[in-house]
Amino acid sequence: MKLKEKVALVTGAARGIGAAIAERLAADGAAVAINYARSANAAESVAKRIRDAGGKAIVVQADVGDWSQAQALVEKAGRAFGRLDILVNNAADIRFEPLATIGVEEMRTQFAVNFEAAVATMQAALAFFPEEGGRIINISSLAVANPIAGHMTYNASKSALEAMTQVAAVELGARGITANVVRPGLTETDAVKASLNDEGKAFLIGRTPLRRVGTPFDIADVVAFLASSDARWITGQTLMATGGLTP
Repeated sequence: MKLKEKVALVTGAARGIGAAIAERLAADGAAVAINYARSANAAESVAKRIRDAGGKAIVVQADVGDWSQAQALVEKAGRAFGRLDILVNNAADIRFEPLATIGVEEMRTQFAVNFEAAVATMQAALAFFPEEGGRIINISSLAVANPIAGHMTYNASKSALEAMTQVAAVELGARGITANVVRPGLTETDAVKASLNDEGKAFLIGRTPLRRVGTPFDIADVVAFLASSDARWITGQTLMATGGLTP
């Protein structure tokens, strides 16, 4: 129960990596605010699993791609529990298009969700982090270091997220707030299932030293470490949670 009496907000937590993070932080004792944009039933299911296990959870709807909604989300979570100790920016918009067909609206949407939302939530969270500090954990992607055709906007938005996190670590360190990135590799999520065929999956597994696909809970365990006091001396870092897979 390393996170007992702590409060966490996880964006995009209705399913996949976000849901696993919410459940793991709750298992470690944190009260968790579960954010979703459209998947209300899935988010409620995550909250129910947490409550059934004896934890505390609330569900908060917000489209974090909208700046005002992202900040209101933090305020609702902070007011519901009286404070905020851990902020996990997991929500993502993933669209793969080649340069020739990228549209300005699609590009702006990806940057709004993958980058601007994290800035908005981090900014709002400053009012709710206690004097003893806090934890910011932003979820990126191995795609940042793996230039594949069609990933241009997604890679760029996640690269911006990582760069911003490093600056945040410098700015917020004096307040005892750490800011780090977790960069997952091949992970069994709905997005991966939809975008990767069996041949591509087998190829990546063959390049992964641990010889399997990661699970959302593999990533959640890394986030839980960064959220705990065990990671008090780590900030401004990008932790690779890839099973050894490198670009």
